[in-house]
Amino acid sequence: MPGIIVGVDGSEHSRRALDWAIREAGLRGTALTVLAVHQVAGNHWTGNPEVYPADQPATEAVRRAAEDQVQKALSEAGEPGPASVTVRAVSGLPAKELVSASSDADLVVLGQRGGGGFARLMMGSVSSQVVAHAASPVVVLPA
Repeated sequence: MPGIIVGVDGSEHSRRALDWAIREAGLRGTALTVLAVHQVAGNHWTGNPEVYPADQPATEAVRRAAEDQVQKALSEAGEPGPASVTVRAVSGLPAKELVSASSDADLVVLGQRGGGGFARLMMGSVSSQVVAHAASPVVVLPA
Protein backbone atom coordinates (compact mmCIF):
# COMPACT_ATOMS: atom_id res chain seq x y z
CA MET A 1 0.00 0.00 0.00
CA PRO A 2 2.27 2.84 -1.03
CA GLY A 3 1.02 6.21 0.03
CA ILE A 4 -0.32 7.34 3.39
CA ILE A 5 -2.01 5.03 5.86
CA VAL A 6 -4.18 6.45 8.62
CA GLY A 7 -5.56 4.43 11.51
CA VAL A 8 -9.10 5.24 12.62
CA ASP A 9 -11.11 3.97 15.57
CA GLY A 10 -13.98 6.44 15.77
CA SER A 11 -12.37 8.57 18.48
CA GLU A 12 -11.90 12.32 18.25
CA HIS A 13 -8.14 11.75 18.07
CA SER A 14 -8.49 9.50 15.03
CA ARG A 15 -10.89 11.96 13.36
CA ARG A 16 -8.22 14.64 13.61
CA ALA A 17 -5.63 12.19 12.25
CA LEU A 18 -7.93 11.39 9.32
CA ASP A 19 -8.44 15.08 8.53
CA TRP A 20 -4.67 15.68 8.60
CA ALA A 21 -3.95 12.59 6.47
CA ILE A 22 -6.50 13.64 3.84
CA ARG A 23 -4.90 17.07 3.53
CA GLU A 24 -1.37 15.62 3.44
CA ALA A 25 -2.29 13.01 0.80
CA GLY A 26 -3.84 15.78 -1.28
CA LEU A 27 -0.74 17.96 -1.03
CA ARG A 28 1.49 15.01 -1.96
CA GLY A 29 -0.84 13.79 -4.70
CA THR A 30 -0.70 10.29 -3.26
CA ALA A 31 -3.10 7.53 -2.28
CA LEU A 32 -4.67 7.33 1.16
CA THR A 33 -5.53 4.05 2.87
CA VAL A 34 -7.81 4.26 5.89
CA LEU A 35 -7.30 1.28 8.20
CA ALA A 36 -9.97 0.42 10.76
CA VAL A 37 -9.33 -2.52 13.07
CA HIS A 38 -11.95 -4.51 14.93
CA GLN A 39 -9.89 -5.36 17.98
CA VAL A 40 -9.86 -8.98 19.08
CA ALA A 41 -8.05 -10.78 21.88
CA GLY A 42 -4.46 -11.84 21.44
CA ASN A 43 -3.33 -15.40 22.09
CA HIS A 44 -1.66 -15.55 25.49
CA TRP A 45 1.26 -17.69 24.27
CA THR A 46 1.90 -16.35 20.76
CA GLY A 47 0.62 -12.79 20.97
CA ASN A 48 -1.18 -13.33 17.65
CA PRO A 49 -4.78 -12.23 17.28
CA GLU A 50 -7.55 -14.76 17.79
CA VAL A 51 -9.84 -14.16 14.81
CA TYR A 52 -13.00 -16.22 14.34
CA PRO A 53 -15.73 -16.24 11.66
CA ALA A 54 -18.10 -14.75 14.24
CA ASP A 55 -15.95 -11.58 14.17
CA GLN A 56 -16.98 -10.83 10.57
CA PRO A 57 -20.18 -8.86 11.39
CA ALA A 58 -18.25 -6.62 13.81
CA THR A 59 -15.50 -6.08 11.25
CA GLU A 60 -18.12 -5.14 8.66
CA ALA A 61 -19.68 -2.66 11.11
CA VAL A 62 -16.24 -1.12 11.70
CA ARG A 63 -15.75 -0.82 7.92
CA ARG A 64 -19.11 0.91 7.44
CA ALA A 65 -18.42 3.34 10.29
CA ALA A 66 -14.98 4.15 8.83
CA GLU A 67 -16.46 4.70 5.37
CA ASP A 68 -19.03 7.12 6.82
CA GLN A 69 -16.28 8.97 8.68
CA VAL A 70 -14.17 9.16 5.52
CA GLN A 71 -17.03 10.48 3.38
CA LYS A 72 -17.75 13.23 5.91
CA ALA A 73 -14.07 14.17 6.22
CA LEU A 74 -13.58 14.23 2.43
CA SER A 75 -16.61 16.48 1.94
CA GLU A 76 -15.17 18.96 4.45
CA ALA A 77 -11.55 18.79 3.26
CA GLY A 78 -11.73 20.62 -0.03
CA GLU A 79 -9.06 20.43 -2.73
CA PRO A 80 -6.59 19.08 -3.49
CA GLY A 81 -7.79 15.66 -2.46
CA PRO A 82 -5.90 12.37 -2.25
CA ALA A 83 -5.15 10.58 -5.53
CA SER A 84 -7.36 7.73 -4.27
CA VAL A 85 -8.94 6.65 -1.01
CA THR A 86 -9.29 3.04 0.13
CA VAL A 87 -11.00 1.97 3.33
CA ARG A 88 -9.81 -1.34 4.80
CA ALA A 89 -11.27 -3.03 7.86
CA VAL A 90 -9.71 -6.05 9.50
CA SER A 91 -10.05 -8.02 12.71
CA GLY A 92 -6.86 -8.07 14.70
CA LEU A 93 -4.64 -6.14 17.06
CA PRO A 94 -4.50 -2.45 16.07
CA ALA A 95 -0.77 -1.91 16.68
CA LYS A 96 0.20 -5.11 14.83
CA GLU A 97 -2.03 -4.25 11.87
CA LEU A 98 -0.64 -0.71 11.59
CA VAL A 99 2.97 -1.89 11.91
CA SER A 100 2.34 -4.54 9.27
CA ALA A 101 0.75 -1.98 6.94
CA SER A 102 3.75 0.32 7.42
CA SER A 103 6.04 -2.12 5.61
CA ASP A 104 5.32 -0.59 2.20
CA ALA A 105 3.74 2.73 3.20
CA ASP A 106 5.28 6.14 2.71
CA LEU A 107 3.79 7.42 5.98
CA VAL A 108 1.57 6.21 8.82
CA VAL A 109 -0.69 8.71 10.59
CA LEU A 110 -2.56 8.15 13.83
CA GLY A 111 -3.95 10.04 16.78
CA GLN A 112 -2.08 10.39 20.02
CA ARG A 113 -4.66 8.29 21.83
CA GLY A 114 -7.50 6.17 20.61
CA GLY A 115 -10.90 5.19 21.88
CA GLY A 116 -9.53 3.52 25.01
CA GLY A 117 -9.56 5.37 28.32
CA PHE A 118 -6.49 6.12 30.41
CA ALA A 119 -6.54 9.89 29.90
CA ARG A 120 -3.46 10.20 32.13
CA LEU A 121 -1.27 8.66 29.44
CA MET A 122 0.69 11.07 27.28
CA MET A 123 0.56 8.70 24.31
CA GLY A 124 -1.61 5.63 23.89
CA SER A 125 -0.27 2.11 23.77
CA VAL A 126 -1.09 1.67 20.06
CA SER A 127 0.65 4.88 19.02
CA SER A 128 3.66 4.02 21.21
CA GLN A 129 3.98 0.57 19.64
CA VAL A 130 3.58 1.89 16.10
CA VAL A 131 6.19 4.60 16.63
CA ALA A 132 8.61 2.02 18.04
CA HIS A 133 8.13 -0.67 15.38
CA ALA A 134 6.87 0.86 12.12
CA ALA A 135 8.93 0.42 8.97
CA SER A 136 7.92 3.86 7.65
CA PRO A 137 7.85 7.35 9.13
CA VAL A 138 4.99 7.90 11.60
CA VAL A 139 3.06 11.07 12.38
CA VAL A 140 1.26 11.10 15.73
CA LEU A 141 -1.12 14.01 16.05
CA PRO A 142 -1.30 15.45 19.56
CA ALA A 143 -4.55 15.96 21.44
